[in-house]
Amino acid sequence: MTQLRIAIQTKGRLNEDSMQLIGEAGIKINLGKRKLLAAAKNFPLEVLFLRDDDIPQAVADQVADIGIVGENEMLEKKENVKVIKRLGFSKCRLSLAIPKTEDYPGIEWFNGKKIATSYPVILKDFLDKNNVKADIHVISGSVEIAPGIGLADAIFDIVSSGSTLVSNRLKEVEVALYSEAVLVAPQELSTEKQAILDEMIFRMESVERAKDKKYILLNAPNEKIKEITAILPGMRSPTVTPLAEEGWSSLHSVIAENDFWEIIGKLKATGAQGILVVPIEKMIF
Repeated sequence: MTQLRIAIQTKGRLNEDSMQLIGEAGIKINLGKRKLLAAAKNFPLEVLFLRDDDIPQAVADQVADIGIVGENEMLEKKENVKVIKRLGFSKCRLSLAIPKTEDYPGIEWFNGKKIATSYPVILKDFLDKNNVKADIHVISGSVEIAPGIGLADAIFDIVSSGSTLVSNRLKEVEVALYSEAVLVAPQELSTEKQAILDEMIFRMESVERAKDKKYILLNAPNEKIKEITAILPGMRSPTVTPLAEEGWSSLHSVIAENDFWEIIGKLKATGAQGILVVPIEKMIF
């Protein structure tokens, strides 16, 4: 039987988020003892655990059919892979940072400076785009200490909260890239594997659509249905069901979490009663 092989990071936050996404899609991975390869119990998928920076090459060389990887690693490696889906987690940015005491007039500050980074390809592209000539010093790990020990004038590194920069007396001055986890694939897949991938993406998107959505049920007098329908458009329009009590109906709809309290207030003002709010696990279109 044809199986789709997905490469994900061995450990860390990206691993946890990737495994959660696969699990929410109803795919159960038989991990057992920690190992390089694990098969799903109920879906034609197997998971290959790799270092994040090895995933783009593994997919390009078809050691894995698809992979979940940080966009920053995909762009740094410049392998022949394409983004199938942006996943919305493991967000960060790649930024230039300089000592806090330095005045910063603009990107021309970096001309002639030495910049420490683990992402020389992305940095070079950014500097070239901005006509900056700088010395790129490639190091791995603890990039942020480079200015403090005299190894470089500035750094180019991943920034999430910015706390690491603050603790090393650095300030972020230029953002070169906003990155997140992406699902990548080679330029072509076999028909059989593409069908498996399409089903997997369908499941992921069903879960994704349900996030931050609430299913709402309420009772209202019939003369208020038109007014309430304007407040609750739902996926197409609210479901309206007559109640046993004459002159009243039950309305069912879906609302976004961000609009929740504003909508509830409007519903109460129209005379809606018995409002019930239920979380949604999946939405199938």
